[in-house]
Amino acid sequence: MEEVQVSPPQPMEIRLKVVCTSLCRSDITSWLAQAQPPIFPRIFGHEASGIVESVGQGVTEFEEGDHVLTLFIGECKRCRHCTSGKSNICQVLGLERRGVMHSDQETRFSVKGKPIYHYCAVSSFSEYTVVHSGCAVKVSSIAPLEKVCLLSCGVAAGNVFDVHGIFHIKGFPTFFINLRDPWVMPSLEWLDLLLLDGSKKREISGLLRCEESLCSASLLQILSGLGAAWKVADVSEGSTVVIFGLGTVGLSVAQGAKMRGASRIIGVDTNPEKSEKAKAFGITDFINPNDCNEPIQQVIKNITDGGADYSFECVGDTGMITTALQSCCDGWGLAVTLGVPNTKPEIAAHYGLFLSGRTLRGSLFGGWKPKSDLPQLVDMYLREELHIDEFITHNLPFEEINKAFDLMTAGKCLRCVIHMPS
Repeated sequence: MEEVQVSPPQPMEIRLKVVCTSLCRSDITSWLAQAQPPIFPRIFGHEASGIVESVGQGVTEFEEGDHVLTLFIGECKRCRHCTSGKSNICQVLGLERRGVMHSDQETRFSVKGKPIYHYCAVSSFSEYTVVHSGCAVKVSSIAPLEKVCLLSCGVAAGNVFDVHGIFHIKGFPTFFINLRDPWVMPSLEWLDLLLLDGSKKREISGLLRCEESLCSASLLQILSGLGAAWKVADVSEGSTVVIFGLGTVGLSVAQGAKMRGASRIIGVDTNPEKSEKAKAFGITDFINPNDCNEPIQQVIKNITDGGADYSFECVGDTGMITTALQSCCDGWGLAVTLGVPNTKPEIAAHYGLFLSGRTLRGSLFGGWKPKSDLPQLVDMYLREELHIDEFITHNLPFEEINKAFDLMTAGKCLRCVIHMPS
């Protein structure tokens, strides 16, 4: 542990007392990253809840004592992207990669006058932090901050919850959904979609569950996987899907594909222990590349009559992105990448793959507009319509943060929530 100086908030910024922060896989990926220039010394952490300690000049939406979630991508609500309805990549407060504040390109942390760099403009592995007011969102004061901190990075599925319709789920509370994008739900079994005006009723069936032994991250990965299948790829009924990597993201893609009616869902992973368990999530075929006598993309092409309709890269390996493209069929094959690489960020693919009609797509934060959408998710959690608690397997004091890194690296946890000193 190191004592650092945290500057007062500058105009349009707020200083937070961090209450809880959970360790995300991307913290570890960036900590170990060779895919981008190293920025050190640095304070990591981006998935957090806290209480506003002070506000800077010009801030009107927050006041001292407000409960907030931090946002690793902000929302100014004025730029071309924020007003387009097509993107959540804010041009003003988008993903910050240089370790500084959006407003003046300076840091708010220092030790003996020397700057300490930020991470994703949040840096929540600190008792206090300063964020831009557009990179935080106020939530209900009755929401348990030790739970909802997961939502600050844990809901990346797409622009869904505009509360225009209702999902009725067998044995579970009702879920609200934006009917413009009815493609993702954190439920167990879908039955009836009943429009509020009563004009339509749609039958949807599918399975969604997360078993402890199969999960290694938070709701972010589960919902981003579902969103990849439902919104980004828009998997069609009767289609063939191949998924590279059967961690939480990959299994969530499988569930989303199953819900969309994919006829065949092929899972590719080098861990044979995932074979049987993955079937519960919709995997119909399991392939271990180590057991194959030819390249995995050729195996896929052989068993799918020329390639899958959709392929998903959920490993975080840019070489695997090329493999995913090669595993798609000519004409309409679509590859979606969800993994974040920590080495070799460049993608190499023969132009002929695209000339023949294949498409490569990716997304960030699943399309969520964070300030606009997250408060509704917190309210859903308070109504017991959205479940978070089961993803938290460990609660640790701040002084044991290294143990959290060890657990995540070893794959022995779902989510570690780190509690700051009161």
